[in-house]
Amino acid sequence: MARKKKKGGGGAASDGWLVTFSDLVTLLLTFFVLLLSMSSLDKSVVQEVVSIFTERTAFLSEKSAGKVAHRFKVLQKLVAKKWEILENEQRIKDLLFPDEVLPKEISRSTLEKNLRLLVRPEGVALVLTDKLLFPLGGTKLTPAARKILKEVATLVSIWPAPVNIAGYTDNIPARIRDNYDISGERALAVLTFFLKQGLESSRLSISAYGPNFPVADNNTELGRAQNRRVEILFKTYNYSYL
Repeated sequence: MARKKKKGGGGAASDGWLVTFSDLVTLLLTFFVLLLSMSSLDKSVVQEVVSIFTERTAFLSEKSAGKVAHRFKVLQKLVAKKWEILENEQRIKDLLFPDEVLPKEISRSTLEKNLRLLVRPEGVALVLTDKLLFPLGGTKLTPAARKILKEVATLVSIWPAPVNIAGYTDNIPARIRDNYDISGERALAVLTFFLKQGLESSRLSISAYGPNFPVADNNTELGRAQNRRVEILFKTYNYSYL
């Protein structure tokens, strides 16, 4: 009588686990090769890619979503504390005009010499000399001035109180136009720019003081240069925010 063959035993079916194990080893090897490749990648390339990605996402999150950058919210709080302006002046300047937004035509040293913050009875004035805003003797904003004022406009947009724009000149009589006219036209130029940025006209006003209320000595060229200015007054009276 013939013996029956045993079922089961070796064969291809019983070696199936080897195939799965070999696939796993191959995947792990590929993974480690990928890690090695990434570790040898030029760091400058990685930083550039990360920088581009960050700028893109920031643009989408702030501009497209209609949000204001966090630095302007910090600025709002700092400017509101009018009696601490001297302590916070440099920080306010740095937050308002970081290097990446400062026009290439204006150096950091030029900005420092021609930008001040003053405490007024009604609030805090951001003081910009004509060197930052207008050509010599002119009343039309320069391209660099528009870039500067665009940053200021963002702060104005979130300020909860009225804002006044005042023009001033030195005490040297103008040859063609009256100093009061020049100061008025310059204040109006800034107002017009703000309105084009979408700011509400009901919150803005302008003043023209000509050579009145100088902030420096008109007997020196340096003093006269400081007096030719536009003051953007962020009013803080009746300011419940504090």
